Amino acid sequence: MNFALLLGFSHFRDFTALAQAAEEAGFRSVAMPDSLFYPKATESEYPYNNTETIRRYLSASPFLEPFIAMATMAAVTSRIRFYPSVLKVPVRRPLVLAKLLTSLAVVSNGRVALGAGLSPWKEDFTYNGVRYERRGALMDECIAIIRGVMTGEYFEFHSENYDFGPLKMNPVPDKPVPILIGGHAAPALKRAARLGDGWVSANSDFESLSKLIGELNRYRKEYGTADRKDFEIHVIDSYAHGIADFRRLEALGATEAALIPWAQPVRDRQGQLDGIKRFGDEVIAKYK
Repeated sequence: MNFALLLGFSHFRDFTALAQAAEEAGFRSVAMPDSLFYPKATESEYPYNNTETIRRYLSASPFLEPFIAMATMAAVTSRIRFYPSVLKVPVRRPLVLAKLLTSLAVVSNGRVALGAGLSPWKEDFTYNGVRYERRGALMDECIAIIRGVMTGEYFEFHSENYDFGPLKMNPVPDKPVPILIGGHAAPALKRAARLGDGWVSANSDFESLSKLIGELNRYRKEYGTADRKDFEIHVIDSYAHGIADFRRLEALGATEAALIPWAQPVRDRQGQLDGIKRFGDEVIAKYK
């Protein structure tokens, strides 16, 4: 079992210090949220929590573009890796996204993964001129394009949504960036099993995660990907705190647990640094 530090309740001015502390404490990854903008009104309901609670959080929280945040933290660390949890992929142009991803992978020596999701907010699509009703197809095609250009060879793509002739990107990383698919709905689980290098959960509990991972594994058997030993399963269990809790998650098949290692509502930098060190000493260092 590996561990990832979640930065959703940290200020971006503290990110570099927190990333350095997480690396020192033995965390494998740092994960951060993605939010493009806050619409004054929305047609959407948030699927993982109370919509108004989430909207209050979004309205008051500053969000850096994840690639800026990850590059900043990568510059002051040497081992820990970074991924957005999760990036709203199909509201971005896939070639521009692929250039950001490959560039970060190269300068960080491969210390990046792509947590890839849709968006629960319709306005993320419509305000960017993207067809919300085609979000599933757009997601699949974005993944195919990102994977295609990461080869460093000439690649072309032709569909109703994206149409371009042979091109190549340079530089590209020595190894393809892992793409971890987020989402709890059946289409997201199927996409992770069919196209992903892993799956990322939203905030949940052990019983829900047990059902979700079971469903994911059934889809992996269906799509012939169950034998992949490098497939990653990242989970967020809001009730997991001690070694026994994380062992239970590992027994389900989880390969990485993402968490906030301090009691809420700690907001100051030192309190968060103390929480990272304490978790490293009490859990990561003793985890077997």
